Amino acid sequence: MASEKRIAIKEAEITNNCPECFNQELKLTFYQKHTFNPFFHRTTDEVTHEIKCKKCYSIIYPVNWTPDIEKVFDYYNKLVSPDRSSVRFTTLFFIVLVVVLCAVAALVYFYLEGLI
Repeated sequence: MASEKRIAIKEAEITNNCPECFNQELKLTFYQKHTFNPFFHRTTDEVTHEIKCKKCYSIIYPVNWTPDIEKVFDYYNKLVSPDRSSVRFTTLFFIVLVVVLCAVAALVYFYLEGLI
């Protein structure tokens, strides 16, 4: 039941022409994938991008990119610095861990005392 989110890490307004409507207002956004679970939150190193026109709201896919859009994308791609991939454990994980460790310690104690 892990949910995934794409969190925006860099946004840029670019003034290249839209291949659909020829407007000069495009928005380039870089996203980083985060996974959320009841026991941990994971930041992955997967970075995706999206170029969207602000007038016609169409997504411009790499097939439709002009050479100018490619140059601008390469420039901003070098500027993106994603968060390090990491795992953060939640409070629920630590509570379950403590309960399991206490149960194991109690079983070992009762076994050594000969009560089991």
